[in-house]
Amino acid sequence: MKIHEYQGKEILRKFGVPVPRGIPAFTVQEAVEAAQKLGGPVWVVKAQIHAGGRGKGGGVKVAKTIDDVKALSEQILGMQLVTHQTGPEGQKVRRLYIEEGADIQKEYYLSVVTDRATQKVAFIASSEGGMDIEEVAHSTPEKIITVFVDPLVGLTDAQGKELAQGIQLPAESEAQFIDIAKKLYQCYMDTDAALVEINPLNRDSKGNLIALDAKFNFDANALFRLPEIVALRDLDEEDAAEVEASKFDLAYISLDGNIGCLVNGAGLAMATMDTIKLFGGEPANFLDVGGGATPEKVTEAFKIMLQNPKVEAILVNIFGGIMKCDTIATGVITASRAVDLKVPLVVRMKGTNEELGKQMLKDSGLPIISADTMAEAAEKVVAAVKK
Repeated sequence: MKIHEYQGKEILRKFGVPVPRGIPAFTVQEAVEAAQKLGGPVWVVKAQIHAGGRGKGGGVKVAKTIDDVKALSEQILGMQLVTHQTGPEGQKVRRLYIEEGADIQKEYYLSVVTDRATQKVAFIASSEGGMDIEEVAHSTPEKIITVFVDPLVGLTDAQGKELAQGIQLPAESEAQFIDIAKKLYQCYMDTDAALVEINPLNRDSKGNLIALDAKFNFDANALFRLPEIVALRDLDEEDAAEVEASKFDLAYISLDGNIGCLVNGAGLAMATMDTIKLFGGEPANFLDVGGGATPEKVTEAFKIMLQNPKVEAILVNIFGGIMKCDTIATGVITASRAVDLKVPLVVRMKGTNEELGKQMLKDSGLPIISADTMAEAAEKVVAAVKK
């Protein structure tokens, strides 16, 4: 789960990380009032979407008068902001963040993530913060400094110093940097975050550090114990089909292809998509119905898949373990009739009650294409699309 910059900064503030003063705004009038309340000669008008690269896309602008704030807010609010993370379709801007101007002398990069290889929390820092951090990682990886934190000890002063010196931070700012890094670690752990990123972390002309941006990703599996984080969720920023799927405990991710996939088990779902691509097709989604799918759940899964106008065929690939094949067959038959299925449907099922499930599909009278292997199923569904 992601949140907006202004929400992330509020979390950082609670953990003692310095951030500029700012006020979120949902209308142009609120933006003007926010600037007036903040005071000062310079403000930054920031688009709030769940994507990076907003500055390059025209979603972050400096205003030097209240009239500038009004004009820029009118320009940005409601725009379809396109960045390298939104894709060519962009994302509509529905919220703004009006922030006081900053004395920018040098920008750094600092983030905290979980490193799967070491099974530890990793701090990543760079002397080259700002909009082009991806290019830095690609072209000059030696400028990226990483340290791994022992979960029984936490981030030590020595590790903080290693990061500070690794990014050539002036000595007078070192103590504050270590303090910020330690607070960031505590923030990361206490909020069950999957990523906390400050880019840029600014050093001003007096040597003081302040977080000019904040990006948070949270572990969805931990949200049940963090209602205050769940309350920050902005459904407008999420795929409508994925939001609908989450209501039925379906693991669904939209993709760009035209073959809908309904599978039980994440690993089998990934293998199914790979097999479709191997035979020249393109999956339209990842969809794992899980081990406890009911006929009702399968019906909802079909409805969600078919909301995508690109879907020209559906492949159901089931391994019957906990999930019995006859239960899936009941769901497939019920769903096909409920949604008045018009696209080709290929079903491959193996495992518990396999023969019973296949017979139920055969007796349904529906034009279901059966397959015995994954390769055969993929081949048939790709052929069905190409007809």
